[in-house]
Amino acid sequence: MSVEPARSAAPKYRRILLKLSGEALGTEGGYGINAEALSHIAAQIKEVRDLGVEVVIVIGGGNIFRGLQGSQKGIERVTGDYMGMLATLINALALQDALEKQGAETRVQSAINVAQVSEPFIRRRAVRHLQKGRIVIFAAGTGNPFFSTDTAAALRAAEISADVILKATKVDGVYDSDPKKNPDAKRFDCITYLEAVQRQLKVMDMTAFALCMDNKMPIVVFDLFGEHNFRRVVMGENLGTLVSG
Repeated sequence: MSVEPARSAAPKYRRILLKLSGEALGTEGGYGINAEALSHIAAQIKEVRDLGVEVVIVIGGGNIFRGLQGSQKGIERVTGDYMGMLATLINALALQDALEKQGAETRVQSAINVAQVSEPFIRRRAVRHLQKGRIVIFAAGTGNPFFSTDTAAALRAAEISADVILKATKVDGVYDSDPKKNPDAKRFDCITYLEAVQRQLKVMDMTAFALCMDNKMPIVVFDLFGEHNFRRVVMGENLGTLVSG
C-alpha cells in the first residue's frame, strides 16, 4: 500500500535540478520509450511542481543512442556524441508531451539549435520561465562533444542557482558495490564527493564532480520509481544518499 506523504510542511528546496537518465524512460531492457514509465515520471514531477518548487530537468539519451558506444562500433566519437545529444532532445520532447498531458506548462531548451521544436538555451530566459511556474527541460547536454549529461546537469544547476541536484535512478541510493549482484552491499546515507571518487562509485563522472565541488552543489541520489519518492525527497525526507562536501 502506498502512503501519501504529509502535506503540511514546506518543501526543503526552492529550486531543484532533476537529472534523469534516458534508461529511466526506456522499456525493461532500457531502450526505446516506455509510455507507462514516462507517465509515471511526469506525474511525480507535476506533483512536486504543484508544491511551488521550481523544477528544471536534464535528461540523457542512453535509451536511444550513446555516443561512446557508437564510437566503439566505428562511428567517429564527435559524430557519435552529437547523435547522443539529439537523442536527449527526443526524450525531452517525449517528457514535455507527457507533462503537458498532466496539465503542467513546460519549455524545452536545447544546447543545439533546433528552432522548430525547442528554444535555445538562454540562462535568463530559463530563470524567467521558472519564475512563471513553468518546468524547463534542458536537452542536448552542454552542446559539446566529450561531455556527459551528468556534466551538463552540474553546469546547468550552477548556472540557474539550483539548491540541489536530484539524481533519479532505479536504486535507492549509492552503494559500496552493486546491490543487484551483492546482497551484502552497503548503502551510504551520506558521502563526500572525494570519497565517491576514490571508491569509484560512478555516481557521476569526474568533470561533473569537479563542477559540483567547486560550486558546493549537493547531490541526492534516490529511487524515482517508489511511490511519491520525488516529493518525499523535496520535502526533506531522508531518502537515498546525499553526496556533498
